[in-house]
Amino acid sequence: MSIVTSHMFDIILFGIQGSGKGTQGKILAAKYSLEIFETGSELRKLSEQDTDLAKKVKSIIEAGHLVPNEVVVEIIENFMQHLEPGKSVLFDGIPRKKDQAGSFEEVMKRNNRKFMGVFMALSQDQALERLLARRICEKCKSVFLKNYTKETCENCGGKLITRSDDNPESIKNRFKAFNEETMPVIEDYKNRKLMIEVDGTKSVEEVSQELFKKLDVIF
Repeated sequence: MSIVTSHMFDIILFGIQGSGKGTQGKILAAKYSLEIFETGSELRKLSEQDTDLAKKVKSIIEAGHLVPNEVVVEIIENFMQHLEPGKSVLFDGIPRKKDQAGSFEEVMKRNNRKFMGVFMALSQDQALERLLARRICEKCKSVFLKNYTKETCENCGGKLITRSDDNPESIKNRFKAFNEETMPVIEDYKNRKLMIEVDGTKSVEEVSQELFKKLDVIF
């Protein structure tokens, strides 16, 4: 049974790096038939297109600049316009900060959509331990933690590598950005009763089951 019938209902995934949100995002998308919006992936798709927006994004990236907030908003609008009717979205990695959250909510209102945040709670120490031990598939980007000992991906057979930014200094910078920029958005959504929180320390299967229990009432 759906809580909302006159609006589309979307999910925004939040979690410190290493919390497993990428893995859970794929599981949730498969279970609830959600379209995934991940900023990096959308930028890669646009780089292969020949539209005005694609040209604008390409010129920003080629100049070595970060894509500004107003262009990210355009990318979301573009994504919404090409969405299959009746399809809900899982947003991964956006909004990252308060000003972006404001712009994001304006886009959602314009498109007559409602959303619920999902926060994968994990301490910084546990996240650090996971990030330093994890490997990623070169091909399909699946993530494998330290208990997976094979050298190839069980999903596609691709080679497993350690991300270049999975080093203590880089991780520390990412944690700092998450705490200073993204945590205020999470706290705001909690205060507004727009957030579901799950224990990110559990196994992948246990976290999935907890998410299903809480999200089944929405979908």
